[in-house]
Amino acid sequence: MTELLRRAVALVPGDARSDSGASAADVREYLEQDEWEFALDLLGDFGGIAWQTSVYWKLLAAAAQELYLPSQWFHWREAETRLGLIRADLQLVPSTRNPIPAQGVLRPLWHVGGGDYRVAITWIESKPELEAGGRAIVRLAALSPEGWRHLVPGDVITMHEGQPVAGTATVIEYASVGETRQRDR
Repeated sequence: MTELLRRAVALVPGDARSDSGASAADVREYLEQDEWEFALDLLGDFGGIAWQTSVYWKLLAAAAQELYLPSQWFHWREAETRLGLIRADLQLVPSTRNPIPAQGVLRPLWHVGGGDYRVAITWIESKPELEAGGRAIVRLAALSPEGWRHLVPGDVITMHEGQPVAGTATVIEYASVGETRQRDR
């Protein structure tokens, strides 16, 4: 696992900083002190979808598995490198039948404009689940990214699990594959 983390940190650009301000050099120091879990957390905290390749996230997922830690988030981020990043503010209707689990198991249809309905896996940020009538920031992994490329922040899309509408979401961030995220510009 140390080798996996060393290979991942080698992919971090010298000027990149994690959300907490750490650099690749900081991660290397933690690796030298055998602080593998902390180093993994720091590597997962780096922004910059343009430089984070599928290989980067696969290395982090493999390291997490070797450390017997959850790897789902790293797999999710790997998918974002292939499919793009869509974040939205979702408000469920009060009559939603079941809570939505956080970790990317729900695959509802989304009306994305025109007459188009598209499937996207849904990941809820910062909550274990989203209850009926609840509101949360979600990440969407569009299974056919080309159908979502027209979206811009402020667009409203609707979630469907049959009729009627299950929720309404306002797009707050969109970055296609290889594009730099707004916060990283």
